[in-house]
Amino acid sequence: MQNTFNALINSFIDTKVGISENFLPTSLATQLKDILLTLYAKDQLQSAGTGNNKMVTHNKSVRSDMIYWLDRNHKNQYENEFFDLIDNFISYLNSTCYTGITGYEFHYALYEKGSFYKKHLDQFRNNNSRKYSMIMYLNEDWQKADGGELCIYHTERRQNIAPENGKMVFFKSSELEHEVLLTNKARMSITGWLTVNSS
Repeated sequence: MQNTFNALINSFIDTKVGISENFLPTSLATQLKDILLTLYAKDQLQSAGTGNNKMVTHNKSVRSDMIYWLDRNHKNQYENEFFDLIDNFISYLNSTCYTGITGYEFHYALYEKGSFYKKHLDQFRNNNSRKYSMIMYLNEDWQKADGGELCIYHTERRQNIAPENGKMVFFKSSELEHEVLLTNKARMSITGWLTVNSS
């Protein structure tokens, strides 16, 4: 995986947005997608909000996806394989870039047809612990007409990224505003943040 990690970090350094086309192995992406679809079928997903803790708000005109938090305590084989991959990436990131990452948080995200997430930053106003945002996509055979692109706002341009299976996107949580464009079919991902101790 070192070559994958290197390519991801190098693209982040060059453009402020790291992209790895095959960060998640296909077999793992399939298993994680199946878990997400099972959770959805069992009505286990919750409407996503904005903000944190007591400051969270739910506004479907801003954000209309549904989420479920991953946790090693679930003792799920495939979620733990995912966490092992993230642990390895963080170890490599800390040793090569001295980022000082000490933790992370990840959730499944499912956007039903017609869903979106308006332009936003990933860092809370009252907590600066989130340093890097990571999104890993679980969508096989995604087509341009399906919509649902991640739109990242750079200073002088917009960058649209298709949510294709196994792809990972990586950027600083406090720097780049972004949105999820209207999706024309169910769109699935694992989204999360690499964190440091809050100051």
